[in-house]
Amino acid sequence: MAPGRTSEDTTMPDAPRTPAQDRLVDTLAGGLRPVRRLPAPSLRALAWCAAALGLGLALMPFADLEALRARMAVADLRYAALGAVLTAVAAVVAAFQTSVPGRSSAWALLPLAPVALWIGASGAGCLRDWVVPGADSADMHQTGGCVAFLLTVSIPLSLVLVWMLRRACPLRPNLTAALAGLSAAAAAAALLVPFHPHDATATDLALHALVVGLVIAGNSLAGGRLLGRG
Repeated sequence: MAPGRTSEDTTMPDAPRTPAQDRLVDTLAGGLRPVRRLPAPSLRALAWCAAALGLGLALMPFADLEALRARMAVADLRYAALGAVLTAVAAVVAAFQTSVPGRSSAWALLPLAPVALWIGASGAGCLRDWVVPGADSADMHQTGGCVAFLLTVSIPLSLVLVWMLRRACPLRPNLTAALAGLSAAAAAAALLVPFHPHDATATDLALHALVVGLVIAGNSLAGGRLLGRG
């Protein structure tokens, strides 16, 4: 650098923009739209829960309410239903939380306690079927109907949830999608309660667990890919 000259003296002036560049900048700027901020994860989770509750209310006229009241008087059936509801709520909250970039993946642990209640109470129902004479067990036709109900309800709930989650562009799409699958499957299990006319058996519980696993796996694979493209 020559004596007496500063670094500011050596800075090259910005080249003037051409009319073509001005037009390009104007075109790009004119196409911009403000980005609408997403509601808080808890509010989006509440909206999905409201949709699931609305589906349950729509199905309720087809349920046998007298049988439902009698079944809810049995402790293990009542706690199994409560566990399914709490699992659906906790998993959907965890799904929306993990969909936000920067949020801890530890949110995925939130559904563990409700899942333990759900599985434990359902297992207690299997024990009652073994030790209580005359327990009302399911035949294959009834079990097949329960499986069909779980799949029929889980799929639309999963699709709605993945659509809602996609706008957040999660950084861990497979984890978020798996939580969405758990929530949808648990909600379907909770909605099945008013239409589940028999006590739990080991076979019945195993088939329910298989359906829940399939829904979670399907969401993790297909939903994870959709969320990863968000």
